[in-house]
Amino acid sequence: MTQGSYDIVIAGGGLGGATLGRTLAGAGARTLIVERETTFRDRVRGEGIFPWGVVEARSLGVLHLLLDDGAHVVPFWKRYLGPGVTDCRDLPATTPAHTACLNFYHPAMQRTLLDAAQASGATVWRGAEIVGIDPADEVSHTSVAEIRMDGGYHRVTARLVVGADGRRSTVRRMAGFTVQRDPERLIVAGALYEGLDAPEDAVHHFPCPALGQTSLIYPVGRQRFRTYFVSCAGQLAHPVSGSAHLAEFQAACANSGVPHEWFDHARAVGPLAAYPGADSWVEHPYDRGVVLVGDAAAASDPSWGAGLSLTLRDVRVLLDRLLANEDWDAAAHAYAFEHDRYYGALHRVHDWLAQLLYERGKFADERRARVLPCFAMEPDRVPDIRGLGPEAPSDEAARRRFFVEDGLLPRDA
Repeated sequence: MTQGSYDIVIAGGGLGGATLGRTLAGAGARTLIVERETTFRDRVRGEGIFPWGVVEARSLGVLHLLLDDGAHVVPFWKRYLGPGVTDCRDLPATTPAHTACLNFYHPAMQRTLLDAAQASGATVWRGAEIVGIDPADEVSHTSVAEIRMDGGYHRVTARLVVGADGRRSTVRRMAGFTVQRDPERLIVAGALYEGLDAPEDAVHHFPCPALGQTSLIYPVGRQRFRTYFVSCAGQLAHPVSGSAHLAEFQAACANSGVPHEWFDHARAVGPLAAYPGADSWVEHPYDRGVVLVGDAAAASDPSWGAGLSLTLRDVRVLLDRLLANEDWDAAAHAYAFEHDRYYGALHRVHDWLAQLLYERGKFADERRARVLPCFAMEPDRVPDIRGLGPEAPSDEAARRRFFVEDGLLPRDA
């Protein structure tokens, strides 16, 4: 078994791990990134960064890398009622930082950022995984990670071990963090299409609250579109997953309002997969020399599209604390406290949206009949999750205003 010593060991070379490793290595920290995959492949996951996340990407110095690699700038968000556009939001004109969405093919993003981390001086081990962790103690103040690679084992010490290894994080499990989960409420199915007959300058959003379902189409450039169908858990007889169910998937999207003809000349160029849309998270994602970021810290319900933006917020906040404080234990605790605040805010707003748009039954139908017309007259009742993200108001007054429980009539009523 070989030995080694680093300032930081990062499990996961995706958006969070590669961005964190690139900056720390560039600042002179001895950085090791451990990535399980030797080749990144399409697995139906995030490809869109909201405007508030693009601000984070710019501050982290990776926005230009993504743009140079062909990331697709999307200035509009179009909402439909059936096939007709009911609202077209000009994102650069209406967001605080005058920023569009940024979409990309996920494996390409991973390759670009992991290569950039290596070019900045980070050591990158591919086809490797952390199989054991001894968290820091009061004597050594360093953590120990055991890593398996090429049939051998390596034992390395680090001031900090970072779990950036996704919603099924092995670092989180080995370090003994307790995971909390929302009840299963939504199911998300997604596929990548080429040649879909849809404009590439907008994210296309087809909400259908009456049926408890939604379709979303994200253009990722070069006439490719990630297409999603979201429905209530248990609504369908079986998950829409696997290539044999592509026709069923397209029919479900059309049932939400996507024009049938958009699929006429399209072909699927990636897997069709379905997965639960519930949050899972760790309260205070730092303990004894092990810190969690991205989905390992809090996997936001992918139905709302904030996962990559949240990951970038995690990385920026953690970096700010580490670079400002030699005491990395105190810095990581400061990050964890801040993480609980902004993730909690985002989680609350997403929960309100899910209650309003997806809950079934007489009370839910009556609430929608009361609330949705008020949104049409006063759009600012809806928290701006695309422009503001977790900085959108999420206190009790905001909740009451969202559900039109504030005792006020819309201004134009």
